[in-house]
Amino acid sequence: MTWVNDVIQGILLGGVYALLGCGLALMFGVMRIINLAHGDLAVLGAYFIMVVLDHWNVSPFLALLPVLPVMLLIGYGLQVTMLDRSLRSGVLIPLLTTFGLSIVIQNLLLEKFSPDVRSLGGNAGAIATSSWRISNSISISAIGALGLGVAIAVLGGLQLFLSRTQAGRQMRATAQDPDTAELVGVNARAVYARATAIAVAIAAIAGLFLAIRSTFFPFAGPTQLIFAFEAVVIGGMGSLWGTLAGGIVLGVAQTIGAQIDPSYAVLAGHLVFLAVLASPRGGLFSLRGATQ
Repeated sequence: MTWVNDVIQGILLGGVYALLGCGLALMFGVMRIINLAHGDLAVLGAYFIMVVLDHWNVSPFLALLPVLPVMLLIGYGLQVTMLDRSLRSGVLIPLLTTFGLSIVIQNLLLEKFSPDVRSLGGNAGAIATSSWRISNSISISAIGALGLGVAIAVLGGLQLFLSRTQAGRQMRATAQDPDTAELVGVNARAVYARATAIAVAIAAIAGLFLAIRSTFFPFAGPTQLIFAFEAVVIGGMGSLWGTLAGGIVLGVAQTIGAQIDPSYAVLAGHLVFLAVLASPRGGLFSLRGATQ
């Protein structure tokens, strides 16, 4: 029964990884770039929530509400001012641009908030520690179940947005062929800016659950980027539902690895990631775009 509990905990952990990877998958699916600052943007969202909590005694979930529009604006601004220009210069320049952005965010957070390790678990109340006990050896944490539910809701909502709305269809068309999309009146630059804004806002949601479930500090972003990237690759580059599946596989691998030996937790996830890279298929939902 201990193994069953480990699988359950891994599935719940996978929900957080799916949230982290969702924005990464969206940007790759639409613009074919990998945002190396994605993990740092999630950590930035966690710090913004902390700032709100310093001024108002509210739940972190309520504190997220004013942070989301700020992150939307940051994402839109980053695309318009930095990424759009770098997209015209090939594949390498966007990687270097986002890498530089990652370093800037880390050092700004260090300057403003110090290197102290923080957590929002104490602000979240009982939901951060409560759980439902199924049996003597199986339990489901409330915050884990909520994180998985939010991940499914975000991915489902994003899928509906892409398939049922005019803006979503424009995003899909631009992802398939931006030049042809512009010929029929689609503003590719505006589509890219909207996609980046949505991706950064989702990163802030992931940052909230990261901050409640564990700890964060100014240089925590690269580690979260690795987990997000592994979830995206395991699921299949650019696939939204594949990102959810990849996050769950990664989470289960880590919890089972930790059961074998605590030092194997992260290593087990990396081994699954390498196995997927070496496989001919290349991912659970390989070759399916984020807009499909």
